[in-house]
Amino acid sequence: MAAKKGGAKGGAKGKEKVKKEGKKLSALYEVSGETITRKNRTCPKCGPGMFLAKHKNRIVCGKCQYVEFMSKKEEVKEETKEE
Repeated sequence: MAAKKGGAKGGAKGKEKVKKEGKKLSALYEVSGETITRKNRTCPKCGPGMFLAKHKNRIVCGKCQYVEFMSKKEEVKEETKEE
């Protein structure tokens, strides 16, 4: 009797990977008249160009893993500001 080739990985050939879409650049900047302002803060370690990602209770840099945790009062302010 011959063993099957491919093992457990044989059934995964038909599945396709779903590509996640990143944030659009227009979501990071606000244009008003002739001025352009950044919506998110920049990382104090990496400098301008590296934005800090806003999570539920913290702000994180994706490059150097710099983290700032928000207090409960700041979380409430952020939630009401976005709505």
